[in-house]
Amino acid sequence: MSISEKLAKKQALPPATEEGNIFPLHWEAKTIKMEEIYTASQREVWDPAKLPWDTFDVNRYSWEEREAIAYWFTLLSVFDASAPPVFAAALIKTYECHEEDPVRRCFFSVMRDEQNHEQFCGMMIKKLLAHTDPLTYEPKTDLGKMAKKNAQWLYYNGGRYWNGYKKAIPKYSLAILFSSFLMGEIASATLFHQLAAGSREPIFKEAFKNIGRDEGRHMAICLSLMERDYPKLKIEDRSVITKQIRAGYLFLSAVLFEPPMEFWDISEDFIPAQRQIEEVCRNAGFAIPVYETKKQNWRNAILNLKGVLDKFNIPFPAIPEVDISGEEVRDVDLDEIIPVF
Repeated sequence: MSISEKLAKKQALPPATEEGNIFPLHWEAKTIKMEEIYTASQREVWDPAKLPWDTFDVNRYSWEEREAIAYWFTLLSVFDASAPPVFAAALIKTYECHEEDPVRRCFFSVMRDEQNHEQFCGMMIKKLLAHTDPLTYEPKTDLGKMAKKNAQWLYYNGGRYWNGYKKAIPKYSLAILFSSFLMGEIASATLFHQLAAGSREPIFKEAFKNIGRDEGRHMAICLSLMERDYPKLKIEDRSVITKQIRAGYLFLSAVLFEPPMEFWDISEDFIPAQRQIEEVCRNAGFAIPVYETKKQNWRNAILNLKGVLDKFNIPFPAIPEVDISGEEVRDVDLDEIIPVF
């Protein structure tokens, strides 16, 4: 039907709107837990600009330390600074799928939270480097040159994964999306609580405490929706989720562990450079976990996720990198999975 065609002259009532449209609107509410989560999100809103910036003196740090810590925030930004558009697309999908009102509002709250996380990343990078971004910044040390090269590869990969996400989100149901989002939230909540506990700067303690609380709330959203939807999950969707969990491990290991070189398109010197940068961060008092701690944290987070999926009889993939056995997933094709941010 042409948009210029006037039906009101031909019939008393309009036809039903085709599926996939945000109309007709409704405000149905069935899942009480989602209402509770949204109410908590309203109560716990915070402003990155009101963090204790006056206590953070970058001049206490050498340029090498500043470039190292800025690199870590650059790495984080691949996931946290991309999250607002990721969840904006998911929010639109909740409207197109005519999700209940509190579910839509919860996804809006996630998008709003992730905007705060992005702002904190950007504000910290600008503060440390006295420059607007890590790619046009001119490094002042040899370590800074390594960090800039790594940052270029990180953002290149981020662009690949964003293209993959845009292709994937129309293809998959919200139930499959929940499994992707949950993996990221379980892992990041662990990371940020640890960073808050180990940091000596007040601004890091407060920001990471806030971000960790946000991620815990996002995790509760995903769990509530899984409890609602997974008992009636289609058989064919279960195998997709198995593959999706394996993909989530490969994506998120870049920030939570180390990027697998068979999946991430990075240079041979990327991981040695990142290890050296992280050691400078730790020596400067920025509490990035050491290799074995990161591995154990990641393993614990994945086992927590396994506990959730086992309740719904969803086969869990083998993740041998952290000593977890399960169903073998041989290949992860970017065209067949949802990139996890």
